[in-house]
Amino acid sequence: MFTLKHYIEDLINLLFPELCYGCGNLLYHGEKDICTACLYDLPYTDYHLHANNLLAKQFWGRLPLETAMAMLYFKKGTKVQNLLHGLKYKNQTNIGIRLGKLLAQRLSESQLYVDIDVIVPVPLHQKKLRLRGYNQSEYIAKGLAEELGIPMDTKSLMRNKATESQTKKARYTRYENMQDVFCVNDTEGLANKHILLVDDVVTTGATLEASGNILMNHGVKKLSIAAIAFAEQ
Repeated sequence: MFTLKHYIEDLINLLFPELCYGCGNLLYHGEKDICTACLYDLPYTDYHLHANNLLAKQFWGRLPLETAMAMLYFKKGTKVQNLLHGLKYKNQTNIGIRLGKLLAQRLSESQLYVDIDVIVPVPLHQKKLRLRGYNQSEYIAKGLAEELGIPMDTKSLMRNKATESQTKKARYTRYENMQDVFCVNDTEGLANKHILLVDDVVTTGATLEASGNILMNHGVKKLSIAAIAFAEQ
């Protein structure tokens, strides 16, 4: 039975229609941010169920990880790119929270992530943070933290050096570009903890490698990685 609240909501949706951030189609009653069709149609991986998945293998010999996963495959011109572009460049931070919650549901299905102590998003440099106004990875981590009931730490890992965009750089150049970029300013808060390091998209993994190694060098007991998407090279 429709109530006055439902009629008001329908009127607002008529005047200011909400569109799916993935496909751009109109959202129906009960849908939020991403339509049901997109939720079923997104290119999900099963990396959370397999320790030796393609993303985890990318870090072998580079970073001492417990495990690593990404929820989706990333390709240009797809719904995944639409979602992440909206999150990263169009101030649609609610997408990050929603994707973080979806990511948390998958981690809950896996025995590989049962003992996470703290969730740490990959930080932005203060210059870029002021320019963009927010850190997209922090909103993903927020959704994860809310869904899993695990604390989020946005203070201990810091980015002390601004870097150029990594998008058009080769793998080795990306790694060189990330040297001495991160620092830890609260060793005690991370010591002997299992940290889940969170990012939006993984390509070469240079950013995660640099930030992860800094964490491991400052007393972290175990390190795992979770990202929304993985762009296979």
